[in-house]
Amino acid sequence: PRQFIFGLEDSGLDYEAGDALGVWPTNCPELVADMLAALELPASAPVPVENLGDLPIVEALLRHRDIARITTDILGFIRDRSGSKVLADLLEPERAQDLKQWLEGRQIVDLLEAFPIQVSAREWSAALKRLQPRLYSISSSPKAQVGEAHLTVGIVRYEHGGRPRRGVCSAFLADRAGDGEIPIFVHKSAHFRPPAGKDTPMIMVGPGTGVAPFRGFLHERRARGDTGRNWLFFGEQHAATDFYYRDELQGMHGDGLLTRLSLAFSRDQAEKIYVQQRMIEQGAQLWAWLQDGAHFYVCGDAARMARDVDAALKQVVATHGGMNAECAAEWVAELSRGKRYLRDVY
Repeated sequence: PRQFIFGLEDSGLDYEAGDALGVWPTNCPELVADMLAALELPASAPVPVENLGDLPIVEALLRHRDIARITTDILGFIRDRSGSKVLADLLEPERAQDLKQWLEGRQIVDLLEAFPIQVSAREWSAALKRLQPRLYSISSSPKAQVGEAHLTVGIVRYEHGGRPRRGVCSAFLADRAGDGEIPIFVHKSAHFRPPAGKDTPMIMVGPGTGVAPFRGFLHERRARGDTGRNWLFFGEQHAATDFYYRDELQGMHGDGLLTRLSLAFSRDQAEKIYVQQRMIEQGAQLWAWLQDGAHFYVCGDAARMARDVDAALKQVVATHGGMNAECAAEWVAELSRGKRYLRDVY
């Protein structure tokens, strides 16, 4: 991932640790050109854009339409226009798993090349969803990084069929944002904040770029002069290349701001190790911290990691709290209701 630093002077924007930053990207110009070529549409063809009147389609695709993500609607549109039996078969309900596999790594332009269609510029523009902002957890504290908002962004790049494909917003930030002005806004968090109590212990589970808000939390607690203990679980694939903020986090651990730093690098040994296993290994201490009133935070991948961490937390509570599974689940639910178990997952 890369760190991006936004200067907020004169922007009128302010944030708190735990908030997210919304970024309005523009699409990749090469992808726009590929799409127009696949559809055999002239770049200058006028299309209506919400609140802006008619714009050349090249401009609409660059700034106002989601031209990457394949939606159910766009699949249906291309199936109907192409008359492809192959695509129609793939869209049958019983082929859902095959479709998911087939779509892996593909973008809309790949669909157009596999199933050519003829369509007017206006029809095509109307068929696409509006380009949406991307939200990133802010990885700084306004008390420590004054006048700045930091983001920690994993840059998505891969090849499909020998052609480069990129994440819409991560590639925009990495390749095209430069030092110019970028349209951003602050997305306020309802509850995802460091503990209000200066002496409240804090446990953070943030593998990968999920570490982002916790860097902000730690800087915030230091700037506030909090005395509460802090424990971070961080994991990635390889310590040598994937230990984000290594020097900073090890420095915080060395000077006592980070009481405990538990690491899980999944590919550095024969058996894969993840943060949830570190939680279980250190379950007795984790339970003791929770008994002392610790707040428990999770940030990152919702599909797998957050679910596995939730299961590990319940296991720790059951084992070290001497409860059955049902009571442990209720104990964790109560932790959540009391705003002591907070998640920022995506």
